[in-house]
Amino acid sequence: METDLYLPVKRHLESLGLTVKGEVKGCDLVGLSDGAPELVVIGELKRAFTLELVLQAVDRTAAADEIWLAVAASKRGRGREGDPRVRKLCRFLGFGLIAVTATGRIEVIVEPAPWKPRRDGRRRSRIVEEFRRRRGDPIAGGSTRLPQMTAYRQQALAVAHALRDAPSRPRDLKPVAPDAAKILQADVYGWFERVERGIYRLTDGGRAALVTWAAYLPGAEEPAAA
Repeated sequence: METDLYLPVKRHLESLGLTVKGEVKGCDLVGLSDGAPELVVIGELKRAFTLELVLQAVDRTAAADEIWLAVAASKRGRGREGDPRVRKLCRFLGFGLIAVTATGRIEVIVEPAPWKPRRDGRRRSRIVEEFRRRRGDPIAGGSTRLPQMTAYRQQALAVAHALRDAPSRPRDLKPVAPDAAKILQADVYGWFERVERGIYRLTDGGRAALVTWAAYLPGAEEPAAA
């Protein structure tokens, strides 16, 4: 029960210099600091980390200086409170997160603090580069069943389409695919094979790909992203 979490969390907040009381105006617990300015701390308790817990806390933000979420620690550490995305969410919202063990021991997973995002420049640049290199908008957002139509796959298909009638050299394919040489040499999909030095042709797998991905070939009408 949520009440099993109350005393351990109360003791922790009291150790931080707060006076704590339970069930105040719909809040599972409220802590007040001495002196001025007064610090108002609100805590919400749940057996497990849930969306409802987050929504309750979000609803309290206008009335509190700090928000703490407290959940029962899962066995073997496999609960949602151990998910890095949950920790990131709490940091994003500025919430503290506590896990309480069956023996009443608490683990402070996230301290409440204003969110200060750290940019991942490399990840950002990869996203922007993929966006700019991709031709059109070939795949509807949310698609998970089919392989993704990346900019790399688009270029590989352009190379395969150019090789459908006869072998060719990478430099001759550069107008249709700037990365033709790298694509032919890496042969990620098994669509190409080298006939002799500097000459490549299409494999049976490549011809099958032209059928599978016919709607995405150069000159084909761009499929609707729906």
